[in-house]
Amino acid sequence: MGNHPYPKSMERLIHHLSKLPTIGRKSAQRLAYRLLEMDDSFVEELASSIVEVKEKIHPCDNCGNLTDEKICSICQDPQRDPSIITVVEDSQAVISIEKTKSYHGEYHVLGGLLSPRDNISFEDLNIDSLLRRKEDPELKEVILALSPTTDGDMTANFIAELLKDRDITVSRIAKGIPIGANLDSFDETSLYMAIQERRKI
Repeated sequence: MGNHPYPKSMERLIHHLSKLPTIGRKSAQRLAYRLLEMDDSFVEELASSIVEVKEKIHPCDNCGNLTDEKICSICQDPQRDPSIITVVEDSQAVISIEKTKSYHGEYHVLGGLLSPRDNISFEDLNIDSLLRRKEDPELKEVILALSPTTDGDMTANFIAELLKDRDITVSRIAKGIPIGANLDSFDETSLYMAIQERRKI
């Protein structure tokens, strides 16, 4: 006899669901029961969509944003302003900034932040393609829209140093984002103000 009151397959599902962010053991149990009550067709579609996302979604060859094509829809958009690039930690930050409907430049997704304690270094981030993009003669400004944490500050300073050799304005988003906060947890107005009030560094 096992230590769990659930059938093995149910316990396995609860175990895997509880590994998801913000899902504890109790939430995982509720989700597992809910899935059991749902139509087979829905559950099959859900499982299929999870597998499909893992198979098809990958970083854009140009900016690192998530896409199911070679180049993401933002990079392909001729209406975007190529003279300005906003550097963000992840694709969730792209979504957050896009919701403000106030920014019309391009993006560069790092895929993380420098973090010595987590052994995340220069080589682990999407830096090489940013170095390639900085040579674009159309580029005039790079906005560093990184979370105002210790790791975010370290990463912003590192990137600012890398861009020093080009005649590019390097700025950092300003007020509206409290110290120590993650960028994707703020409303559109705060992000809009932060971008509008950016300061040169």
